[in-house]
Amino acid sequence: MPCPRHGCAPFPTPTILSRQFSLLFTFILLCSQLWAGDAPKGVSLKWEPIRLVNGSPVLLKLASVRLLKSVSGNLLDHDVFFSFDARSNTWVGLAGISLETRPGSYPLKIKCETKNGETVSLERSLTVHAGKYLKIKATVPKQFIEPTPEQQHEISEDQALKKQVFAHVSDEREWSGRFLAPVSARISDVFGTTRTFNGKEEGVHQGLDYAVPQGTPVAALNRGTVLLAKPLFFEGTCVIVDHGQGLLSLYMHLSELKVKEGDPVTKGQIVGLSGGTGRATGPHLHVAVRWEGIYLNPATLLSLQLP
Repeated sequence: MPCPRHGCAPFPTPTILSRQFSLLFTFILLCSQLWAGDAPKGVSLKWEPIRLVNGSPVLLKLASVRLLKSVSGNLLDHDVFFSFDARSNTWVGLAGISLETRPGSYPLKIKCETKNGETVSLERSLTVHAGKYLKIKATVPKQFIEPTPEQQHEISEDQALKKQVFAHVSDEREWSGRFLAPVSARISDVFGTTRTFNGKEEGVHQGLDYAVPQGTPVAALNRGTVLLAKPLFFEGTCVIVDHGQGLLSLYMHLSELKVKEGDPVTKGQIVGLSGGTGRATGPHLHVAVRWEGIYLNPATLLSLQLP
């Protein structure tokens, strides 16, 4: 009620004041939470692809007006290695989201160290959507579904060797620029396909299949170092190339090797000839991309605008 003598509004009661201060405090708290998620002044972060799905590689680009000595990150309990790219004046890192990752929001934590020793931290929430993947059926020789004891021993030896090779993680960047397709051919099977062999579900297809005839030259996706070049039971004659920053590429079912372990390779260099060795229904090329223990969609990697 207005004051009966002067007609002015009454002074707010303690209850009203309490509510106003409570609302103001809530507003300030919300703002502080929003500001806490913003990048520090002079730092910007972008990622590609914009819409992320399980199984996707992630290209991270961080720009800063301040001179930085190093940048490191963590996503889904995996370390993310960054390197400085002078051409784009940005820090570039590659990361990945496994097929097993459920849709939802996940924190990406980044730490920057400036030239004068200061630490700048940044956190972003990345939303992961469910990818759409296919299901197929195929028939393969019985030995690849029900191996003999001798073949099981060979498989165990291969697994031990692959575990040793896959444990190799280099934080130094060897790749340079965009990744290129290993052959120019039609893709006959895509990443993420659930495969049933001889009526038995045998897991998920973790790469790309190219429909190429026997003897087609197979090129390295990017610059790197050969970690493995030899026949394996399931993969057939196989080459694994380390591209740095935790990223490997695998070339399977080859008929002939053109490189040996320890060789440096350039982007587009021929690493072998296609074939149908190992568990294969016929001649073709299987290419896989592996980052810190998880397989990623090679097609997405090939589409990234890498500096």
